[in-house]
Amino acid sequence: MTRQEVTIRLAEGDLGATLTLPASPPRGIIVFAHGSGSSRFSPRNRYVADELTIDGFATLLTDLLTPAEERVDNITAQFRFDVELLASRLLEATKWLKGRPALSTLPVGYFGASTGAAAALIAAAESGEAVKAIVSRGGRPDLAGDALLRVTAPTLLIVGGNDPEVIDLNRRAQAQMTSAERELVIVPGAGHLFEELGALEHVANLAKQWFDAKLAST
Repeated sequence: MTRQEVTIRLAEGDLGATLTLPASPPRGIIVFAHGSGSSRFSPRNRYVADELTIDGFATLLTDLLTPAEERVDNITAQFRFDVELLASRLLEATKWLKGRPALSTLPVGYFGASTGAAAALIAAAESGEAVKAIVSRGGRPDLAGDALLRVTAPTLLIVGGNDPEVIDLNRRAQAQMTSAERELVIVPGAGHLFEELGALEHVANLAKQWFDAKLAST
């Protein structure tokens, strides 16, 4: 695989991102939306991204806040739950990908963690059929609100078995997503961060299976 640091330029500032390409021509590209207080350097998302790249997908891990916003957020936490803002940045990252000739025709999937899952669902609802599949890890899809009704991309919700509050929130969100194929998988013995032995590997395998099935059909 080849990894490169790239910059997504916006009017309000730049977003740093890491683009990774598999050794063979990619079968699709997965854009990652990290959770509150995290960044594109999240070790958990990087692990899953690398597993997807080994499986033949390109991946883009992008910061969703500019450096100036990150500095403010580290003190005030005022941006990390602004899922509408995060979703708009995810859409900008997707637009940036579509502007790169080597990647423009690839089917796009989203992988969101924590609040990043809500941002991914909102962005997918806004983009219509441009996003072909979504995976949420320990996500807060409930924060996507009415956007859940407009999501059409097949969505996999993965929650740890030792995370009962988030399981309940995901079940409620799943019931609202009446326009999309959706599935909830509970990983036994896993907590919110999937730090237990083998838990994150289980997540990566579930994500690979989902993207293999849903992006391959596009």
